[in-house]
Amino acid sequence: MTDFRPVRRQDRLLDIPAAERLLETGEYGFLAMCSPEGYGYGIPISYVYLRERGCLYFHCAPEGHKIDAVAANGRVSFCVVGRTQVLPYTTAYESAHAFGRIGPVGDDTERWEALLALRAKYNPELADAEDAYMRKSFARTTVLRLDIEHLSGKCKRVPAGA
Repeated sequence: MTDFRPVRRQDRLLDIPAAERLLETGEYGFLAMCSPEGYGYGIPISYVYLRERGCLYFHCAPEGHKIDAVAANGRVSFCVVGRTQVLPYTTAYESAHAFGRIGPVGDDTERWEALLALRAKYNPELADAEDAYMRKSFARTTVLRLDIEHLSGKCKRVPAGA
């Protein structure tokens, strides 16, 4: 297990339940990886967080730069930024940052459940819809799971009227 650095500004620490709520409600996040060439590789990506499993799920094509980076080094970080407010000389914000190991999900049942969870998050109106589209594309869809090893959150609150 890796020792993770503590948040430097302890006065801005967001507690774990609040960081988890941000993971649950965030629209998208930034997945940071290391490319096979040794360069940082980061992408904005949609996701779903399943608190009871302690992991994040992503879906993607079965080939590409992201898949190559994950295969080369499964240690990644994922950051979600919530509300922000730009003010003179500062910015109010909230963020959650997850560290862990990512890899493709091989079990078809888990893959299907992850895709249903993604659909429920981004298209709740389709929760009871026929699965024809998903079933048709299932074989060519990769699902990645990030098992969270460390989660931290930060926020900067600015008093009203400041």
